[in-house]
Amino acid sequence: MATKEKTLDDLFLETLKDIYHAEKQILRGLTKMAKATKTPELAQAFETHRDETDGQVQRLEQVFEILGKRPQAKPCEAIQGLIAEAAEVMDEFKGTNALDAGLLSAAQAVEHYEISRYGTLKAWAGQLGMKDAVDLFDQTLKEEKKTDQLLNQLAERSLNKKAA
Repeated sequence: MATKEKTLDDLFLETLKDIYHAEKQILRGLTKMAKATKTPELAQAFETHRDETDGQVQRLEQVFEILGKRPQAKPCEAIQGLIAEAAEVMDEFKGTNALDAGLLSAAQAVEHYEISRYGTLKAWAGQLGMKDAVDLFDQTLKEEKKTDQLLNQLAERSLNKKAA
C-alpha cells in the first residue's frame, strides 16, 4: 500500500498544531518570568504579552475552525528547549543583577521563534487561499514584532547596563 503524498496542507496543519502547543507553554513561562523579574517594567511587559498570548491562542483556534478541525496541540520541542533555557537563567542568576537581562534574552529568543513561525504560517495560508487565516496570522505577527521591539528598548535603555 503506497503512502499518501504529503502536501503543503499537511505541513500547514502540523505547524499549526506545533505553534498552538508553543503558545500554551509560553503562557505558563511568561507567568513564571513575570514573578522572577525584579524590574517592574519587564514584569509589566511579560504580563502584557501574556494577555496578548491569550488572544493569540484564540486566533489559532479560529484557524483550526477555518480548517474544520478541532484545536489540537503537537509538542513543540523548540519552545520546550527555549523555556528550559529560561528556567536555567532563573536558577543560575537568581538574586543577581544579570537575572533580568537573562530573562529578557530568553523572552526574545521565544519572540524570534514565534515571528518565524507566524511569518511562515501567514505565507502558507496565503498560498493555500486562506485569506481569513492570513489576517489572523498578520495580527499576531504584528504583536510579536511589537513585543520584540519593546524588549529591545528595555535591554538597551537599562537592563543590559544594570547587568554589566
